[in-house]
Amino acid sequence: MMKSTIRTSTWRAIYRLLDRVSPVDFDCGTICGAICCGTPEDDMGIYLLPGEEKIHSRDESWLTWSAEQAEDYEFPESWKGKVFYVKCIDPPHCPREKRPIQCRTFPLLPHLSEEGELTLVYNDMELPYCCPLIEEEMEVDPRFIQATWTVWNRLVQDPLIRDLVEMDSRAREETARKLAEKLLL
Repeated sequence: MMKSTIRTSTWRAIYRLLDRVSPVDFDCGTICGAICCGTPEDDMGIYLLPGEEKIHSRDESWLTWSAEQAEDYEFPESWKGKVFYVKCIDPPHCPREKRPIQCRTFPLLPHLSEEGELTLVYNDMELPYCCPLIEEEMEVDPRFIQATWTVWNRLVQDPLIRDLVEMDSRAREETARKLAEKLLL
């Protein structure tokens, strides 16, 4: 298992902060049928951030857990050992207060500039569904944006999480550069 520098009490504080905010002032899952949670037939799940498993018991009745070797997947080179993959058993019926960080901060992603400055961007990853918040460019609650930035600003202090955000940020920039080059031709 990878060693995170984030303490269990900090993870709990992060979860509490995100419990108080939402991207919109209603459950956005009501407009799309909670499509980002998938269906029981889907194989959709999410990898936990290093150390995030500390606040879960790993015997939750609403999740399936698997431990994967980080080296077998596209994770930063600094990631060695186990990374946990979780999948909701009965989406979208899961305890909202227990959702992983990346579910809680969706549709925003952390992005580090080449100078190391943290910003937030809309999720631009290829997804197996369409999120109305992204597709319709719905206005996101400023309190949600601020809380999400505060959380990611703390999380990127952990070297492993920073490496992941850095890797994703450089990949995002490379994709944008390639797209721009195609448009110029």
